[in-house]
Amino acid sequence: MSARIGRRAVLLAAFGSVAAACGAEEDDVTGALSPMPARPDGPPVAAAALKPVSYWAGIFLRAWNYQAETALPLTRSADSWDHYNVSYTVDALVAMFRATGERRYLDRALQFTENVVATAVPRRGGYLGWVSAQEDGDEVPLYESYFWRYGTALLLALREDPSAYADSRYRARYDRLLAFAEKHVFEKWHMRGPEETIYRERTHMTAHWGLIATNLARCTIDSARRARYAAVIADVDQHVPGYGGGLKQQMRRNPAEATAYFWSDVWGSGRRPGQDVSHGNGVLAYVVEARDRGTTWTEADMTAFSRLLTGVVWPGGTTYRAYVDGTGADNGWFSDGFVKLGRYDAAVQQRLESHQVVNDQFAANMALNARILRGKENGT
Repeated sequence: MSARIGRRAVLLAAFGSVAAACGAEEDDVTGALSPMPARPDGPPVAAAALKPVSYWAGIFLRAWNYQAETALPLTRSADSWDHYNVSYTVDALVAMFRATGERRYLDRALQFTENVVATAVPRRGGYLGWVSAQEDGDEVPLYESYFWRYGTALLLALREDPSAYADSRYRARYDRLLAFAEKHVFEKWHMRGPEETIYRERTHMTAHWGLIATNLARCTIDSARRARYAAVIADVDQHVPGYGGGLKQQMRRNPAEATAYFWSDVWGSGRRPGQDVSHGNGVLAYVVEARDRGTTWTEADMTAFSRLLTGVVWPGGTTYRAYVDGTGADNGWFSDGFVKLGRYDAAVQQRLESHQVVNDQFAANMALNARILRGKENGT
């Protein structure tokens, strides 16, 4: 079973490991066109028929104490690999705060993120940062981006909550974390050469920076920084330097289902089997938030990703595919990205309610999905 599941909070429901078997083909997938919109199978579902936020909050809270015991030491570590692993917990806490408005989730997310900041030490160029034993004591842009995509999501969630943002105690903490993230995360790696540190050789690695830029663009009060974030977002979506295109150009019709998306994790490639589902979560984590923040991603795009989930990646039961072309077998880990598609369509959310791989991050994002869907139905 994936290390991502084992290193995070306790699984609340699980199933046996699935043997990986890749049935990949060598042909390229052609047709870089947006699929025709298509709803998941079955009739429309009303948000009122779905499990409520309270249901998912109850599941999330079963692991509340365990989460603190396992995550807190990781946040106090000076190794960025530990921050990589605790990022899922920060995402879960942010989702729960957005879903419920309860300050206990905000408080814990702030504590964990502030702990990470406190472990940073002076590095080259006058910046603060971390190293990792996993990479022979080097600084690792991937590990930092993996955590700070959700560290910056925390900032945006606080910024968009009028009550919390107006509270001077929260505002002071927000201001300190924003200043840190802008200088010692984004600026640091951008100044060191974005072609190597931000515009990475794989789609999911670049998508992490797209999410950071999306969040910071909504938080910053500096117009020059905002313009730089906007430029990075445009590059990630449309023209990653050195690769001739962006995520939008990567999307093709899926060979297993014409209404679903297929993409390769290698820029400019359409070769099967394409992106592995596990790392594909990172792409979905970005495009979902980018869509909600009004960038280039559309409702039709979200429908195509939803069809990928319900028609190709997870065709039914406990059958989970390893690659986005529908080949291979995997463990059904959707918590870090694919689960977030439930916020767009009640039928997708209902399908996800039957998913058997449920941990704290999955439950939290299901709670947020339920909140968003109910708000849409009520016109709020």
